[in-house]
Amino acid sequence: MLTLVPNLWFDNDALEAAEFYTGLFPDSRIEAVRRAPADNPHNPGVPKGAVMVVEFTIRGQKFAAINGGPVFPQTEAFSLLIECETQEEVDYYWDALIAGGGSASQCGWCKDRFGLSWQVSPRRLEELVWSDDPGTAERAMTAMLGMTKIDIAALEAAARPERLSRS
Repeated sequence: MLTLVPNLWFDNDALEAAEFYTGLFPDSRIEAVRRAPADNPHNPGVPKGAVMVVEFTIRGQKFAAINGGPVFPQTEAFSLLIECETQEEVDYYWDALIAGGGSASQCGWCKDRFGLSWQVSPRRLEELVWSDDPGTAERAMTAMLGMTKIDIAALEAAARPERLSRS
């Protein structure tokens, strides 16, 4: 059976990142910590015996984190999406990801302190933005484009058609 495992590249903090991610999400664990069997001439930060690869699982999804050095930094070209049910979940993941040196971006995107990009998105956003009603979809998209962390109540309010005022 084919298994796809995202391999996340870090400078030299793969274990710290994996510990953070597995501590953040329920039903998550570190599976293995692989140490360099020899000095790595391409990355002096990973001498013999240093952590080279960390294998971990988040909610059933396998990941690998490699201490590959500064050659390939994280970019927004790759991100992980967290689909949230409630505003409390959005707030929890957003706040945890930007804490300790992470940064907020726009439209539900942020970076954690390791440079990995995340999208923290409520399922309600998808329902509104991809609504069959073009007006609802446009109003929701416009509201989302003005947000950093997604606010479900504000999104729903913006997506509602304006009520006609009675004269």
